[in-house]
Amino acid sequence: MKNFINNKRFYISIVSVGLMLVLWEIASIKIGSNNILPGVSDTLKSVFNLLITKDFLLTTWNTILRGIIGFIIAILLGIGLGIIAGLNSSFESFMKPWIIIMRSVPVVSFILLALIWFNSGSVPIFIGILTMFPMIFTNIIEGMRNVDVKLIDMARFYKVKSKRIVSELYIPAIAPFVTSGISSAVGIGWRAIIVGEVLSQPEFGIGTSMHTAQSFLNVDILIAWTFIAVILSYLFEQLIRFLEHRIIKWRSYEF
Repeated sequence: MKNFINNKRFYISIVSVGLMLVLWEIASIKIGSNNILPGVSDTLKSVFNLLITKDFLLTTWNTILRGIIGFIIAILLGIGLGIIAGLNSSFESFMKPWIIIMRSVPVVSFILLALIWFNSGSVPIFIGILTMFPMIFTNIIEGMRNVDVKLIDMARFYKVKSKRIVSELYIPAIAPFVTSGISSAVGIGWRAIIVGEVLSQPEFGIGTSMHTAQSFLNVDILIAWTFIAVILSYLFEQLIRFLEHRIIKWRSYEF
């Protein structure tokens, strides 16, 4: 029954993608200009042409590297400060205004300020951190609140060291919240990094290439780079989902 439902959902998704492509092709034919909206086949050709260019790997790798650096820093800060805030309500209150600012201020404002403060290659990383950190941080706190208080009280009654309480009670409990927060942050952070590249214009980057294509009205190349960015974002999210399932299985074996 489960396989039937999964297959049904898969086929529905395929139909949805097919409908999207048909509507895209119809709109392209109606507009009648590749300079405004190229057709599906023309866009796929542009994607293939990008894949064989000498700068493709360098451009893509630089964006991926900025993403990885931003993800790692956001994850380390989010988990570290989130655990501290979960254990200390005063520190949580201290962090609350910072989180509100990061969530409320438009990304463009941060980018414009970052253009003054940092070099062009560091701006996307900075924006990625500011975008992803609040989501991971709040998820960690939520996970800390879901830890069984009775187990904590019992551990403290038997004078279990704080280090063991954190490593053996808190960390296993917040693991699903960590992966969930990272999964949510990856998609938004990836888009923020590319937007940062579009505005900061580092020498190599998907956002830089998208801006160049737009400047020369190469709409097919712009859409091709967008397609590549979507694929990379999807692959990152699938990797996080895979790790999330592995952690859930690990917890089921533990308990």
